[in-house]
Amino acid sequence: MSKKLYLLVLFVLGFGNAFAQNPKSNPKAVTISDNVRFTVLTPRVIRMEYDQEKEFEDRSSFVVINRDTEVPKYKVKNEGDWLIIKTDELILKYKKGSGEFTSENLQVSLIGDQQVTWKPGMTNSQNLLGTTRTLDGCDGGNTWDGNPIELENGLLSRDGWYLLDESENFCLDNSDWKWVSESKNKAEQDWYFFGYGLQYKQALKDYTTIAGKIPMPPRYAFGYWWSRYWAYSDPEFKALVGDFRRYDIPIDVLIIDMDWHLTHGGLKNIKDPKKDPFGELLGWTGYTWNKSLFPAPSKFIEWTNQEKLKTALNLHPASGLAPMEEQYKEFGEKYGFDTSKDEWIPYRMADKKWAETYFDVLLKPYEEWGVDFWWLDWQQFPESKVVSGLNNTWWLNHTFFTSMAERTGKRPLLFHRWGGLGNHRYQIGFSGDYKISWESLKYQSYFTHTASNVGYGYWSHDIGGHAPGELDRDAELYARWLQFGIFSPILRTHSAKISSIERRFWMFPNEFKHMRDLIHLRYALAPYTYTMARKAYDEGVSICRPMYYDNPEEEKAYTYKYQYMYGDQLLFSPVAEPVGDDLYAEQETWLPEGNWFEWSTGQKYEGGQSITGKYMLEELPLYVKEGAIIPMYPKVSNLQELPNHLILKVYPGKEGEFELYEDEGDDESYKSGSFALTKINQSEDKNVKMITVAPVQGDYKEMASERSYEILLPVSFPPQKVIVNGESYAYNELKTEKSWTYDGQELSTSISIPAHSISEKLDIEITYSDEAVAKKSLLYGKPGQFKRLTKVIGLMKIEIARENWWALLSDRVFSAEQVPVNIDYNPESIVEQLELFDQNYEAMLLDMRKHRDARKQVTDKILMPLAQ
Repeated sequence: MSKKLYLLVLFVLGFGNAFAQNPKSNPKAVTISDNVRFTVLTPRVIRMEYDQEKEFEDRSSFVVINRDTEVPKYKVKNEGDWLIIKTDELILKYKKGSGEFTSENLQVSLIGDQQVTWKPGMTNSQNLLGTTRTLDGCDGGNTWDGNPIELENGLLSRDGWYLLDESENFCLDNSDWKWVSESKNKAEQDWYFFGYGLQYKQALKDYTTIAGKIPMPPRYAFGYWWSRYWAYSDPEFKALVGDFRRYDIPIDVLIIDMDWHLTHGGLKNIKDPKKDPFGELLGWTGYTWNKSLFPAPSKFIEWTNQEKLKTALNLHPASGLAPMEEQYKEFGEKYGFDTSKDEWIPYRMADKKWAETYFDVLLKPYEEWGVDFWWLDWQQFPESKVVSGLNNTWWLNHTFFTSMAERTGKRPLLFHRWGGLGNHRYQIGFSGDYKISWESLKYQSYFTHTASNVGYGYWSHDIGGHAPGELDRDAELYARWLQFGIFSPILRTHSAKISSIERRFWMFPNEFKHMRDLIHLRYALAPYTYTMARKAYDEGVSICRPMYYDNPEEEKAYTYKYQYMYGDQLLFSPVAEPVGDDLYAEQETWLPEGNWFEWSTGQKYEGGQSITGKYMLEELPLYVKEGAIIPMYPKVSNLQELPNHLILKVYPGKEGEFELYEDEGDDESYKSGSFALTKINQSEDKNVKMITVAPVQGDYKEMASERSYEILLPVSFPPQKVIVNGESYAYNELKTEKSWTYDGQELSTSISIPAHSISEKLDIEITYSDEAVAKKSLLYGKPGQFKRLTKVIGLMKIEIARENWWALLSDRVFSAEQVPVNIDYNPESIVEQLELFDQNYEAMLLDMRKHRDARKQVTDKILMPLAQ
């Protein structure tokens, strides 16, 4: 099958309906009885409407925008007074002619293992929650006043059902730019019953089928974002970016906080701030560049474009437009506002003409310079002053996101707060000004993955924290927060305009290398992350998701709420407490059934149990499924210019697969079939490992015709034989094409494959010795031990040389440190070296502990990391 034919079939069978937005249901899905209407949307979702006048609603609501779903199999029958609708998953019973829905005349039962019968008025007592508008002012799981943060209900519940009540919601009209209708829902009762039992993932797919897909952010959004509330100037930004280049730190996004615009004399004295005519802080809203900081703003944006930096400007639009703004008269003329009196033009985003003027006059000119998206920082009145009851946050998200593609021709991207159900269509979220504390770091992991229960899978947090406290410059807290940030949907460091807070990595010399390595790891994992973003679009399952999605019957999947899956293959359990005197932090993690490998150490664990690990600052509680295939980039400086080279990190396991997703990266064509898929499989049989890279299916604009590969085999012995598409590859000490090499430190094999047509299959066969297969447990955990040993020996050298400058550690200690080096030089000696390492391990520790020049108390502390 040709690539284009394959893509067409794929699009028609699955992806073709992914962006359908027809609010009117297929008549074949509808059953009407007197003044009620039932619509079977999926086997697990039934819409239930009652209206005395039979005025049922066919417009899009703020939440539900597509009711024209594939009609599932269902049966309708009448038994006496009862109307019965049965799908493969649900049985609905309604007492005919009995009027509005009550617990006496309506019930829905789930078919399957979870026997549940729902009736109106029942409490969803085991709801697994969703998210909330903001974490502004919060510390850990509490609000500024000490009360627990209240998350809204989510779509998922251990009760096995959820009721979406749309009876009082706003509707969208049928204009080209969907606008809030003057009238709300016509039906007196408009409910959507989701009955899914333990099928959590299927429930989310059902939701995004009727409520709209979770859009893919541009690829660059998965890179690193620099943000800080600071009055940066043009040269200061250039110096900052120069430091990023000099310190070899990749970056994609530059957030420019509110000091880019004039504040008209406001925001000067925090103790006595000036107010504008609307009672807001004077200068919070602004659209005229501050030329004291940016003398030539268009030239500055031109520079950011040249540097491959995507820019966003901060906006607080609540105070409309001041007469001091450069655009005041143009705005007034286009909108029809009398500017002769120099009165402020009020904010009226719910007025369509006002909104069109706002985007055309205030934002579009800057977008034409090269401003890429907008950071909406709405903190003012919650409801519209134009349309009563309209949520300003929800409506800002809708207007900004839906208008962006038309204005810019690019994939829309918004940076704002959560506005309520339906806002999963308008990503990305800004979680607000969170306090700097260990408790805040801990809560953010739970907060992030729980938001996936409403499809809001792209929260962006102030990594490192925002609001000052006692830990403003705590390097360890910042490093741990950054670890969490690497495995967050969006990586953005930020802080308040407080001089005591530091976010530049190079200002932490002891932790700098680890911090930089983390940023490079984020970029290396981008192909994996981006593929998971596509899965979120197709299936409604966000990148960061709770453990109970895949383990709904396991109680620990609910109680271990601070760990989560990062995509399908990686489990992350972020450390959220400082290391102790023993130099590591203890972390308990629950591993689901199956075998798992620890990323940092190479240790293998059997799943179905809780484990307690001890982690030095540079170590991550990141676990990889046995047999996982993790696609990675080589070292890159941004995600806009990508190499035609891919690293496939293939973990041990009898079988594994991954389907790599790729597209143009910054347009909407991915919705209409412009993308490519590459299937990768691996299998192990006795001493032979097979890896197959299938021909790419599909295409997109500017897709490369070939690429080279590095096959990286962690926790592996040096192979006896490597054959790639029938050609034998020999060992080489250096990485060169058509050869393999071995890393004695990481105990990993690397196979270098030259440029290869993506239209042709790639077969890699790796053969190991029988001894390697029999003794593979020798490998487990050794990379972690090697790293710790190197660090410990360095500290011991300092300890014993305090007074005796002739002091040396024992030959046994030095020999243990050289095991990875010996393996590097002589890979064939690996079994002998690892066995010798194990045999001498305890004696080596004793040598250091009993050293005549070492203080016992100090030495015991130094050796702690090796005592596990």
